[in-house]
Amino acid sequence: MIRNWLGFILILAGGAPLFAADGPLKLHWEKNYLTITGQELAGGEIKIHYLEAYCRAGSTDADWVKHTMVGHQSEQVEASSDGTLIRLRDVVSDGVRVDHEIRSTSDEVRFEIQAHNPTPKRSEAHWAQPCIRLEKFTGANQETYLAQSFIFLDGQLTKMPTRDWATQARYTPGQVWCPKTVDRNDVNPRPLSPLVPSNGLIGCYSADRKQIFAVAFEPYQELFQGVAVCLHSDFRLGGLQPDEKKTIRGRIYIVSSVDELLRRYTRDFPEHL
Repeated sequence: MIRNWLGFILILAGGAPLFAADGPLKLHWEKNYLTITGQELAGGEIKIHYLEAYCRAGSTDADWVKHTMVGHQSEQVEASSDGTLIRLRDVVSDGVRVDHEIRSTSDEVRFEIQAHNPTPKRSEAHWAQPCIRLEKFTGANQETYLAQSFIFLDGQLTKMPTRDWATQARYTPGQVWCPKTVDRNDVNPRPLSPLVPSNGLIGCYSADRKQIFAVAFEPYQELFQGVAVCLHSDFRLGGLQPDEKKTIRGRIYIVSSVDELLRRYTRDFPEHL
């Protein structure tokens, strides 16, 4: 009873965390997988292949292994005892260094990423893929989770499969949405939608429809519905010039309503609007 009243009071205070009474989401990273857990999180956990790959440009119709993937090595630099902070360092095979600071609250995971090219040559790493696995959150499989997934088109939340669903590509199935600021030759070699997303959010509903998961990065290369019960907002590096530095930020939201999702997103990513 006390816990329920606490949640109600926090909502009245304006924008309460969904799981405030249960403490922050917990983070764990091992063998290139970031695991998010929470007592009240739908399905109990969300796993992220973090990172699945760094990728070259010219990737839309190219061999994924022979052309697109740029090798990298990851190490954990720090992990807090309370499970709310992880710091990682990636060294890309062309010399780029990427530092990740990942923090959790009761209903968000925040990514602050610093990329630096200390080499005398332009980097080939153009974008990167965090592959977010959502089978436990959605309670669905690769064939059924589409009905719970969404992007925003024409300013409206739009369920998948969207209209004009693309089916032809080097690799199938899947679906890619390319923002207007990105060259359509430089995205995932899966079916490329002719539609341009209204914003950088991609997400899904939990099995009981009481929670909403969504993710966004800035800058972002693409939104992607994949083949492993996964959703992607893949962040953009752009091929760093010698000694160039770039800051990337991201958010995972776990909220109870679309209105709350859009309020948070508008606050965190005003440039997307």
